[in-house]
Amino acid sequence: MRPEPDGYAFSADRDRIDAGWMHRQLSEHAYWALGRPRELQDAANAGSRCYGVYDAASGAQVAFARVVTDGATFGWLCDVIVDPELRGHGLGTTLVAGVVADLEPLRLKRLMLATSTASGLYAQHGWTPLRAPETWMEHPGSADL
Repeated sequence: MRPEPDGYAFSADRDRIDAGWMHRQLSEHAYWALGRPRELQDAANAGSRCYGVYDAASGAQVAFARVVTDGATFGWLCDVIVDPELRGHGLGTTLVAGVVADLEPLRLKRLMLATSTASGLYAQHGWTPLRAPETWMEHPGSADL
């Protein structure tokens, strides 16, 4: 894992997640989660591995990500967000590197994500375009959020 930027620390401790901060960031600043209800986000977090990056001095959360996984074969990295005022300082890199390191012992066969804005960040950590997109399908689900 890369060294953390000075003054910040990665954590895989779900008890450190500031649910109010995380929900505000996602529901107000993430194009894929705009307006997502807090109850829905809390339920999603309850079924996921949650991660954060924190200001070492104040303990305030500055970044968040979660992984939906069976813990054995598959994981989906999602809801990755860095405080808009702190972007460009390596916090996203710290977050993603920490997530990958935390999942490594699970030896997942596949870890997926979807992004329209941060392909370069994820490529630094081993993500590539789908090797066989013709074999993947998706179902639109039944909810708008």
